[in-house]
Amino acid sequence: MKLKIHTQILMAVLLGILTGYLLGEHAKHLQIVGDLFIRLLKMIIIPLIFATMVSGVVSTGQFGRLGRIGAQTFTYYLITTVLAITVGLVLVNIIAPGIGANPLTEQVFSPTDHQPPTVTSILYDIVPANIFKAMAQGDVLPVIFFSLLLGAALLGVRDKAEPVIVFFKGFDAVMMKLTDWIMRLAPIGVFALIAVMVSRLNKDDIFALAKYMLTVIAGLAVHACIVLPILLRIFAKRNPLTFFRQMFNALVTAFSTDSSAATLPVSMECLEQNAKLPERITSFVMPIGATVNMDGTALYEAVAVMFIAQAYGVEMTFANQVVIALTATLASIGAAAIPSAGLITMVIVLRAVNLPLEGIGMILAVDRILDMCRTTVNVWGDACGAAIIAKLDEKN
Repeated sequence: MKLKIHTQILMAVLLGILTGYLLGEHAKHLQIVGDLFIRLLKMIIIPLIFATMVSGVVSTGQFGRLGRIGAQTFTYYLITTVLAITVGLVLVNIIAPGIGANPLTEQVFSPTDHQPPTVTSILYDIVPANIFKAMAQGDVLPVIFFSLLLGAALLGVRDKAEPVIVFFKGFDAVMMKLTDWIMRLAPIGVFALIAVMVSRLNKDDIFALAKYMLTVIAGLAVHACIVLPILLRIFAKRNPLTFFRQMFNALVTAFSTDSSAATLPVSMECLEQNAKLPERITSFVMPIGATVNMDGTALYEAVAVMFIAQAYGVEMTFANQVVIALTATLASIGAAAIPSAGLITMVIVLRAVNLPLEGIGMILAVDRILDMCRTTVNVWGDACGAAIIAKLDEKN
């Protein structure tokens, strides 16, 4: 009997953990398999976003509905991000993982290597000077912006643009079929990625930063297993456990690939085929969410900055923590949907409260495993948002 894809992926995760442990450094030879799987996913991100967003905007049928969905989406993103940061700050104040930690480290993070985004740079990045260049470079925000404008324009001249609308709907169907083909390779890709990750874990680093890791993971768990399910139950009227099973493939892919963007094709497939959400909702909510809605990243940055402050013996007042919350929200929006992007945008938060940037070096050793966890929460938050927006849309 053929196993279902989610069962195959779960077995791939378990086999990957065992293989990585047994092979040790020799598991590095599996890296190419995992990399090729990620490249396949990344290959279809831009055309998938372009096709699904244009098709989704046209499917809304009217400008009023599009505006309402957009307002509801961004309200949800803002609320859940603030809730995530609040959970993180409460836990880090209670557990205080940085008290007694040694701030001296040989690993130093140099802010000159990467320039964190600012409000101005984000706004400029949204509007592309050349949409084809933006597509070639894989810049998601300008592609989303252009797709929204193009879809709105097609709505404005619907009768005359009917052949173009039919093209995009067909293009959308083709991209979803490509996603389905690539997902058949998911168990192999996940197995390789997990095996390589396990082989690289440094037990000494993990034990040394165990309290910090515990705080971050506890915060992510509270947000993912309590806050978001409550919102899902109240506003989407869905069983969180059932919805989790429907999104399982996407969540495992997010954990193993460590990238919200790379997971986007899988997330949309799970929502449309398993959760039966309408395409007009998923095609609008998910691409934007993968780019700007980073609940896990925002929570992680708030906890990490407080940990660094505690390690250096710097007291963070209530006002300082409000600044951390505000800047962590901005930084999470500016974070690219790629592995470890949160480390780069954390510079914004550290500068906002005058903490030494070198403190990031303290957490580099365990950032990869935490990044996998927060990416999973990011995707879960986007999925819950899509379900909630879909339910709200039904009532209108």
